[in-house]
Amino acid sequence: MSVYDKLKELNITLPPVSVPAAAYVPFVQTGSLVFLSGHLAKKDGKVWVGQLGKDVDTAQGQAAARNVAIDLLGTLQDAVGDLDKVVRIVKLMSLVNSTPDFTEQHLVTNGASELLAAVFGAKGSHARSAFGVAQIPLGSCVEIELIAEVAA
Repeated sequence: MSVYDKLKELNITLPPVSVPAAAYVPFVQTGSLVFLSGHLAKKDGKVWVGQLGKDVDTAQGQAAARNVAIDLLGTLQDAVGDLDKVVRIVKLMSLVNSTPDFTEQHLVTNGASELLAAVFGAKGSHARSAFGVAQIPLGSCVEIELIAEVAA
């Protein structure tokens, strides 16, 4: 099954690439690796503002991370032209806007990791880091960046 068949089965429509809000580009490819800049969580087209452990719970954080993964896939599609060229999702780095006592950043990040595994199968299994941070740009609850390996 192609990645696009799986996206259709999951009822996912890829969004267009967001215009960067600062001095960076959405992605850079070097050799077979594509590095995607951090993407902020969005809800209803706007930044999903909040802090885990205060006004966003773990389940909401997982949904936010899943939404970020969908945005990342839209950017990856733009970067490589065909998601079926993805050889492997190599790594995610997840920043979770959280209170000092919140310790479920890894569970929040599962929202993105599980979606990537569902879309890419074994090629979607990846290394990752999940950090709790005091703040993320624009007050977003989650920011995630991605590294993928692609075929020539």
